[in-house]
Amino acid sequence: MTHHVDVHVGKRVRHRRWLVGMTQQQLAEQVGIKFQQIQKYETGANRISASRLWDIADALDVPVSFFFEGMEAEAEVAETEVAEAAVPSSVPADLMGDKEALDLVRSYYAIPENQRRRLFELARVLSDVA
Repeated sequence: MTHHVDVHVGKRVRHRRWLVGMTQQQLAEQVGIKFQQIQKYETGANRISASRLWDIADALDVPVSFFFEGMEAEAEVAETEVAEAAVPSSVPADLMGDKEALDLVRSYYAIPENQRRRLFELARVLSDVA
């Protein structure tokens, strides 16, 4: 059975890997393991040892603490959902675990800053209209 911490850390590995545009194969090669092991880490099926997490953090250019960020907030959200009925929303519960959202963020930051600001304002106006 998977532990919620292993699942959270795995999601954060996947999140960072997507943000930097790295494949599982590329990450595995940098860390010196098979890509199937990265798959297992990202799903939380396998636990990541401290030394391996250190290597992954180095390959993804983040501090080890990055993989634990948001755990408190995630626990609070889970408690809230249990305590009260979840409100339906068009936003995925795990927004940064959603590949489409990450692709959108990556594309957004590839746009020159002055155009990005205008795009942001357009998106804000459109969301107010909806």
